[in-house]
Amino acid sequence: MEGHKLDADLYPMGPGYVTDIEGSDELFSSYIMTPANGNDSKKFKGEMRSPSAPSRVIHLRQLPGDIQDSEVISMGMPFGKVTNLLMMKGKNQNINNRYGQNIYNGCCTLRVSFSKLTSLNVKFNNDKSRDYTRPDLSTGEQHNPQPGMDQHAMAAAAFRNPGLISASPYGHGFPQAFTLQQAVGPGGMAASRLGLQALGGGGGQAGVLLVSNLNPESVTPNCLFILFGVYGDVMRVKILFNKKDNALVQMADGTQAQLAMSHLNGVRLHGRSLRVSMSKHTTVQLPREGHEDQGLTKDYATSPLHRFKKPGSKNYNNIYPPSGTLHLSNIPPAVGEEDLKALFSSSGASVTAFKFFQKDRKMALIQMSSVEEAVESLIEFHNHDLGDNHHLRVSFSKSTI
Repeated sequence: MEGHKLDADLYPMGPGYVTDIEGSDELFSSYIMTPANGNDSKKFKGEMRSPSAPSRVIHLRQLPGDIQDSEVISMGMPFGKVTNLLMMKGKNQNINNRYGQNIYNGCCTLRVSFSKLTSLNVKFNNDKSRDYTRPDLSTGEQHNPQPGMDQHAMAAAAFRNPGLISASPYGHGFPQAFTLQQAVGPGGMAASRLGLQALGGGGGQAGVLLVSNLNPESVTPNCLFILFGVYGDVMRVKILFNKKDNALVQMADGTQAQLAMSHLNGVRLHGRSLRVSMSKHTTVQLPREGHEDQGLTKDYATSPLHRFKKPGSKNYNNIYPPSGTLHLSNIPPAVGEEDLKALFSSSGASVTAFKFFQKDRKMALIQMSSVEEAVESLIEFHNHDLGDNHHLRVSFSKSTI
């Protein structure tokens, strides 16, 4: 039975549903919502238009006046990648590339139809319009209240300040004033600028990720624990028994899950590009007593390797996307450059550069020949015993040598 429940994560719209939405425009067909009562029928009757041909652009009408763009995006995310959003504040309408549902039960019923537009021309990225494939677009404003603020630093700030969390219709989120614009991810997709309400996470709320397209011959629960642990504290990992190229990863909360998803979706690991999405599960179930699962499920709730369990940990300030350069720390005095280069080359990877920190020889930068090699090296050598009671700490660096 458990296998059937897990299938819902892989195929939320049935076995025929294509999980990789990109390039699957043929998936969408006309969608008509029935009015809730006769009064609504009268209202809609005068507004009905001739049906348009299916397109990637969806026109949403009769939205609540105070709806945020993040709420609209949240409705579209389960169906695929939202690339553009145009909010028409004066008409309580918006144009999206996915269709939605009731905002709240019993009221605010959306009318959804295909737009006659074939594409959107978005000039500015601000609260009225946004092109999610063009994070380089300007806001159209002369003054930026936070010029030069690093996108990932903003995410880290949200991560280490749970006091910013407030309620939203989609669970716990962040105030609209605090926004996140993520950089273009390794998979080539620009993640959306969301009022962090759309992250759906918050202190104490579990976040479970579905990780697919794994290499079943190389990936273990511990491998995923180390990799996803760069972006949050991993509580449990379960590789699916009947689909060993898929796994569930439970983070400490939803915000950590979203950070891990935004950084690791599309990253190559052991020759395959990872696909990371939010799971419908709220927790990863451990095997029942007496049931053997071949070591595919691991509980890491009490692991000493959690990077973020200490309040105010400096690790909150060093959350970066996977890169070819790794930051090494906790290096004992007896271990030199050649020792570390030999260690990282022992797995078959190529070391292209190395540099100790001038002011602190306990830290160094080591550059691998590719991001994939760096990812695999981090997994293999994080917490490696260097002797003298020193265990190597490895993380991704924003720097290059």
